[in-house]
Amino acid sequence: MPSMAAENNSNVSLAEQIKQQANEAFKANRFSQAIDLYTKAIELNGENAVYWANRAFSHTKLEEYGSAIQDASKAVEIDPKYSKGYYRRGAAYLAMGKFKEALKDFQQVKRICPNDPDASKKLKECEKAVMKLKFEEAISAPTSKQQSVAETIDLRTIDVEPQYAGARIEGDVVTLEFVKKMMDDFKNQKMLHKRYAFEIVLRTREILMALPSLVDVNVPNGKHFTVCGDVHGQFYDLLNIFELNGLPSEDNPYLFNGDFVDRGSFSVEVILTLFAFKCMSPSAIHLSRGNHESKSMNKIYGFEGEVRSKLSDKFVELFAEVFCYLPLAHVINEKVFVVHGGLFSTDGVKLSDIRAIDRFCEPPEEGLMCEILWSDPQPNPGRGPSKRGVGLSFGGDVTKRFLKDNNLDLVVRSHEVKDEGYEIEHDGKLITVFSAPNYCDQMGNKGAFIRFEAPTMEPKIVTFSAVPHPDVKPMAYASNFLRMFN
Repeated sequence: MPSMAAENNSNVSLAEQIKQQANEAFKANRFSQAIDLYTKAIELNGENAVYWANRAFSHTKLEEYGSAIQDASKAVEIDPKYSKGYYRRGAAYLAMGKFKEALKDFQQVKRICPNDPDASKKLKECEKAVMKLKFEEAISAPTSKQQSVAETIDLRTIDVEPQYAGARIEGDVVTLEFVKKMMDDFKNQKMLHKRYAFEIVLRTREILMALPSLVDVNVPNGKHFTVCGDVHGQFYDLLNIFELNGLPSEDNPYLFNGDFVDRGSFSVEVILTLFAFKCMSPSAIHLSRGNHESKSMNKIYGFEGEVRSKLSDKFVELFAEVFCYLPLAHVINEKVFVVHGGLFSTDGVKLSDIRAIDRFCEPPEEGLMCEILWSDPQPNPGRGPSKRGVGLSFGGDVTKRFLKDNNLDLVVRSHEVKDEGYEIEHDGKLITVFSAPNYCDQMGNKGAFIRFEAPTMEPKIVTFSAVPHPDVKPMAYASNFLRMFN
């Protein structure tokens, strides 16, 4: 029989071989495969901090920041002088908007590597972000005293220059001709005049304000309804969806299930297009809030910077306000429950509980609204901690109980990139749909949308590939410090 030492040496050697395979998978942007391989290496040799830090980086690429923090913490527990462990954890904290925690980790990196210029640069950027955050907190008014930004805007004071050749809203009606002209201008990288952009966002605000937190949608027999997942600022892929499935209209209605903005660098074009269709025909397009329709996400992942660049500072505040009016959930024909993220940390949640949510706020860090926006399904039964560090993971038994309690047939959610653009889980009772193909120009995934035909409401899934877009990289408008880690 081989000695214990020989067996350990064999495990260490095999773990190194598997780590190399994992590194290759990571380089090829196959991050889920990389995680599986790093996990095998860890099972063979759990005392190697590099494996934990590398798996943390893979989790970060999949936006599983909670898991990344856990793995990076294990790396620095094994080796307190391993700078990359602190670095990976700091990057995950940054991605979650936890700047103060990130700062501590980058300070530790700097202590371990005092002469590393990259560590110094990232520490300075993080310090600037924390200082900016403290300043904004100091000057911000209490929520109860904040005036509506929308109520400070007077369209009559905004002139349209005679030389402006773009799309115009004539009179008081947003027409299909206007929306088509605007989309064509966007396609050619021409921006809409601020006056008309204000008009679209202000009108959308009025429409959304009047909606309940849970919207009931009726699809008549013989008619269809399309649900799209995350678009994330990928305007040219949004145009492709309309090419494949037709423009939104009363006879061709859509639901876009949150995360319209951030990461992709054409988020302004996406949101103004969706809002313009909402103004044109409120029943032609339904919009649900995602976790990225929030100030904290927009500050980090590019939308805020893009809005400042393409429109103005006032639009940053206006979009933040209007995002708070987006509904949280939809029920189609009393059978299909659609939310951005997922289900809840407790059983017994009824549709009436969701209707009763006071949604006119920034997303809280716990409770029903947080879970709707952030939760993910898991293959195992029961509930578990979230890979993201926010919300929770829920199993098929949780899905089935929720459906039974509310006399529903199916949960449709988005929120997660999927290789094929969709995934069917929980014995067919839950579908994830994601509509941003080749997410962030690097994931290589397909996009998908779901068509439901009444009365059967059987889901028909259509997948599609990414189309070319102008050479503006994802995250082009994101904060400097976050671009460093992508």
